Amino acid sequence: MNSVVLVGRVGRDAEIKYFESGKVKANFSIAVNRWDSKTKSEVADWFNIDVWDKQAEFAGEYVKKGMQVAIDGRIAQNKWTDKVTGSDRENFLVVANSIRLLGSKRDAEVL
Repeated sequence: MNSVVLVGRVGRDAEIKYFESGKVKANFSIAVNRWDSKTKSEVADWFNIDVWDKQAEFAGEYVKKGMQVAIDGRIAQNKWTDKVTGSDRENFLVVANSIRLLGSKRDAEVL
């Protein structure tokens, strides 16, 4: 089962894109803190989030840098060939099924 739930702070405002097919996509990033036992401190792991259609329109309007959000979705992989080097590239991202707003930008000041 490919399922992920993340709670973190939005790193950049959601960017929305409209396609000729009528589809809508938004993307943004979130930082999720975790404890690093080696450095004995919190570190942030960054995740790129893609969301489609009605949730994308919601994200485009309401998901702003600094807000705390909960993301429910799945892990996906993008593969492409770098046009400059000709090498195969890949990255992982989270495709969100739902987004829940948990806090405001003002709450981010405690980070």
